[in-house]
Amino acid sequence: MKVKRFTIAGLTALALTSSAWAEGDAAAGATVFTQCSACHAVGEGAQNSVGPVLNGVVGRPAGTYPSYRYSSAMRKSGLTWDEPTLTQYLKAPEKLVPGSKMVFPGVANDADLANLIAYLKQQPAE
Repeated sequence: MKVKRFTIAGLTALALTSSAWAEGDAAAGATVFTQCSACHAVGEGAQNSVGPVLNGVVGRPAGTYPSYRYSSAMRKSGLTWDEPTLTQYLKAPEKLVPGSKMVFPGVANDADLANLIAYLKQQPAE
């Protein structure tokens, strides 16, 4: 049996690379967000549109942004938009919350998802 040797430097580099990827790149996430911007807005002065404003979405209970008419399915989902839930939802919205208004096929690429969530984390609640 062949034993692979790992150096401390190699393991450290691997850990840093994995950690950086898991955290996502907010600047790259801004580019991914362009897919979302047809229906959602972020930033100062953002307004509800086809979808609700996403300022402060990370950590917010689903179906609660003021003045947006959510589907019954979303209001009753009981979800909180933490990172794992956002990841699952953004991969396949209809699968996690059947009957929601969001007509979006999902983000298939894991790096794009991590980047998008990093970008959303930077959008403070108003």
